[in-house]
Amino acid sequence: QVRLVESGGGSVQAGGSLRVSCAASGITASSYCMGWFRQSPGKEREGVVTVQSGTMTNYADSAKGRFTVSHDNAKNTLYLQMNSLKPEDTAMYYCAATPFCLVRGIPSIRVGDFPYWGQGTQVTVSA
Repeated sequence: QVRLVESGGGSVQAGGSLRVSCAASGITASSYCMGWFRQSPGKEREGVVTVQSGTMTNYADSAKGRFTVSHDNAKNTLYLQMNSLKPEDTAMYYCAATPFCLVRGIPSIRVGDFPYWGQGTQVTVSA
């Protein structure tokens, strides 16, 4: 049974940093396609970054240059380091997984391609 548990969310001022974590069980996260997604009230869930087998990444334009995804294989945990946070980054952040997500060699960042989801962790960025 696949289980994804996010943690590390919180409140931070604009320009600050935060790291959220996703502890996986039932799968080897570094062998799967893992992703971070987010959803703000009244908006659709959107992809932030996905990573296939710990190596191939696909960042949304909004995340490029500010966010970094990484794995801790020993802990079977996925991280999202978020720097230079903006108020528009405020959202519930979700971890997701699927066995394989490459489309033409690039990890998919589509919500519908991921069957396994965590419960989310809230990130709030104040101006």
